[in-house]
Amino acid sequence: MATTTYSFTDLVGSIHSDLVGDYIFTGEGAGSVSVSKSTDRSAHDVAADGSVMVSKVAGNNGTVTIEVQQTSPLHFWLLNWFNAHWAANTTNWATTTMLLKNTSTGGSHVCSGVSPQKEADVPYQSQGQRVTWTLMCADITNNAI
Repeated sequence: MATTTYSFTDLVGSIHSDLVGDYIFTGEGAGSVSVSKSTDRSAHDVAADGSVMVSKVAGNNGTVTIEVQQTSPLHFWLLNWFNAHWAANTTNWATTTMLLKNTSTGGSHVCSGVSPQKEADVPYQSQGQRVTWTLMCADITNNAI
């Protein structure tokens, strides 16, 4: 029986913004990164006689959700990124790109048209917390192994 392994530390990410530059992350301060597609790829229409018409639906949009410690360098970079893009001309709003690659599995995601859904919520508690950034992506390409 073959054994496989996985480690979050094998995830490497790169975010590129023309306004604030690049951020390369390797999981430092990160709790999780999730890639979710938004568009259902199939739709069924059922006629009155019960026949089914299946539609293949195009669409690569989705979200990348990044959970990080509220004191992490990535969180502070994302805050700066949000503020710079919010203050800039609207044409710059969705110009960010992102690459996520797992070096152990070889899988990767290329995201373009990236924009923040909103700023991360701000927790004020007795202990440091994690914050969640949801980045909306106009196109997510899954480069499977």
